[in-house]
Amino acid sequence: MLYEGVLRKMKTEIGNPIQYFLVFENDFINMNQALDKEVQIDFIKFQCLNCGRDLPIFRQGFCKTCFFETPLAGDWIMKPELSTAHLDKADRDLEFEKKMQLQPHIVYLANSSNVKVGVTRKSQVPTRWIDQGAHEAIEIMEVPNRYLAGITEVALKAHVSDKTSWQKMLKNDIEDVDLVEWREKLKSSIPEETIAYFINDKQETLLEFPVLQYPEKVKSLNLDKTPSYKGTLKGIKGQYLIFDDNTVFNVRSSEGYFVGINIS
Repeated sequence: MLYEGVLRKMKTEIGNPIQYFLVFENDFINMNQALDKEVQIDFIKFQCLNCGRDLPIFRQGFCKTCFFETPLAGDWIMKPELSTAHLDKADRDLEFEKKMQLQPHIVYLANSSNVKVGVTRKSQVPTRWIDQGAHEAIEIMEVPNRYLAGITEVALKAHVSDKTSWQKMLKNDIEDVDLVEWREKLKSSIPEETIAYFINDKQETLLEFPVLQYPEKVKSLNLDKTPSYKGTLKGIKGQYLIFDDNTVFNVRSSEGYFVGINIS
């Protein structure tokens, strides 16, 4: 069956396993139902997620102009410690930034390739963990705004990574760890400004991904270099599609690409 539309990160539903959906303007695909089927992906054109024009995607699904103008790509998104809405100070659009920054945020530990610290809006739990391919995660703090989450993350990065090795995550080259123990170990490194928000009673969340076969080696599909690709879908983890020939396709990093997808 043929589907066409602009790629955005896959929607997910918690379950055993997690359910994945590619959502287009007038249609959607439950990607779990495509497991063990042949999937062909054909690049058709660009479609910037902000202006909608057929211009090369620069970053995060946006053309170059929109990336440097839209509030959806402000520096505070990748670096929460740069948030300024709590000071009534705008980066690009104060109304939007207040809506996004001045809400409860979670500082968490996740294990996808190694233990890492991260930040997300409370409303994005457990979606953020799923998108990172974490098979276990735990909350450390719940703070009232993004800035406080950001300065906590910065303090903890001196003691634990804030990066994921996506290759190890996709090969499932990971080991179980005790995240409750890690949380307690990091408690003494939390800034005085946020220690009152420490969470004592949360347990680990375990996540199961729909993967039939993990790749032995990882070959990343780039639609700029390979505009047409066909393979048998063997798994979905994080925001990646995993195919039988060790090819992996990062849907999120391909946002803004208008594609045709044929499943047979």
